[in-house]
Amino acid sequence: MADTPTKETKPESAAPDQAAQQGAQQRGNRVEVEDKDAFCAYANFCRVTGTPEELILDFGLNSQPYGVPTEPVQVKQRIVTNYFTAKRMLQALGMSVQNHERVFGVLETDVQKRATGAQRRASEPASGSLSGPAT
Repeated sequence: MADTPTKETKPESAAPDQAAQQGAQQRGNRVEVEDKDAFCAYANFCRVTGTPEELILDFGLNSQPYGVPTEPVQVKQRIVTNYFTAKRMLQALGMSVQNHERVFGVLETDVQKRATGAQRRASEPASGSLSGPAT
């Protein structure tokens, strides 16, 4: 997701189709990423705000995920990005979530529905019990 603009140079003697092939090859190249110094943090809270030019993503840890928090969420990380990168990020995240749901099932984002679903499953009789019939 590099946003560094690349300058494509077109040799004067190159035919138009050769220039198009060169451009396609440059766009198809992978960007090398060095992440050994990357900071890793966990977040279960995200606030998105922005300006006409940029998006601001604030990440933090909500220590009270159920109900209305009584303490403020501490924002520990902030990402400021442009809308072009945000759109590419949206596409990459969407693909990742779709792949996860295809393998593991649909992700329910409503905490209340997840909690009531877990309660229902706990109250249902277990099927396929590993223990044999009582003798």
